[in-house]
Amino acid sequence: MNGMPTPSRTTAPAELERELEQHRAALTGYCYRMLGSPFEAEDAVQETLLRAWKGLERFEGRAALRSWLYRIATNVCLDMLDGRNHRARPMDLGAAREPVESNLNTLPEATWIQPIPDSLLAAESDPAELAVTRETIRLAFVAALQHLPPRQRAALILCEVLRWKAKEVAELLDMSVASVNSALQRARATLQSSGVSAYDPAPPMDAARRELVARYVRAFESYDLSALTSLIQEDARQSMPPFDLWLSGREDILAWWFGPGIGCRGSRLLPTVGANGRVAFGQYKPSESGSGRDPWSLLVLELGTDQIEEFTFFLDTQALFPLFGLPPHLDAES
Repeated sequence: MNGMPTPSRTTAPAELERELEQHRAALTGYCYRMLGSPFEAEDAVQETLLRAWKGLERFEGRAALRSWLYRIATNVCLDMLDGRNHRARPMDLGAAREPVESNLNTLPEATWIQPIPDSLLAAESDPAELAVTRETIRLAFVAALQHLPPRQRAALILCEVLRWKAKEVAELLDMSVASVNSALQRARATLQSSGVSAYDPAPPMDAARRELVARYVRAFESYDLSALTSLIQEDARQSMPPFDLWLSGREDILAWWFGPGIGCRGSRLLPTVGANGRVAFGQYKPSESGSGRDPWSLLVLELGTDQIEEFTFFLDTQALFPLFGLPPHLDAES
């Protein structure tokens, strides 16, 4: 399972640190799928590597380094999940509502799935593996995972995303193979009811979709109603965490943009690293001070073939913009 040399008590500290660090990105993806937050995932990975370093004398090569690290990471995540509510998307909490300002209700940060920069995740060289990574990190899939009990969640991620054998997962989770297979069956049924799967095809970011994104940026920055209407799918959805309001359908989305959301007219969209395997932008709207533009949202787009299927505007820019390498302000000439 792991071709790296087994670390030992005689391994030089710098060499051991390099060996452990080689697993950071993959562990981050695993912990993010478990926890639904990039910040909690990074904390979990840091704790995993710290425990691995401290526990090296107990390791003694009895298992592959990768298996050992995932065992530690799983235990860290299970501890973090113990007794708390799962993270969600606004559409998990209730029906779509009318696009009026009185329907805005803010819920605490811990309620929401948060986006993760693609740059924090392991880069796959194999196109097929890259497609699996993109599909199993998308917001809808990560949200569906949160509906699973934590040990079921771990079993499904390890088996269906990371492609571990049931026997390996059974050893890691201290379960029988039969129990792992039973957990997988229940987990698959839950995911199926959510309409998502680890095997959904990831749409390619081809020339047509790149042009679609470019047309959307031009239309949004000019706030061109006609152009936007042609670019938004009729049954598109929009959400804006930390608000629990979400909108269903192009008509309601545009009613919001040209009604309560009219303050976004004149915004600029700044490209950033992908989020959850999808195109993402930092949105800056005209500053109330009259000078330049201030952060408003991290926008993640779900693209169809020739129209946009979903808009997620994450409004916690104070936390997310530094994570995505976005500046705190755009000058007037930007």
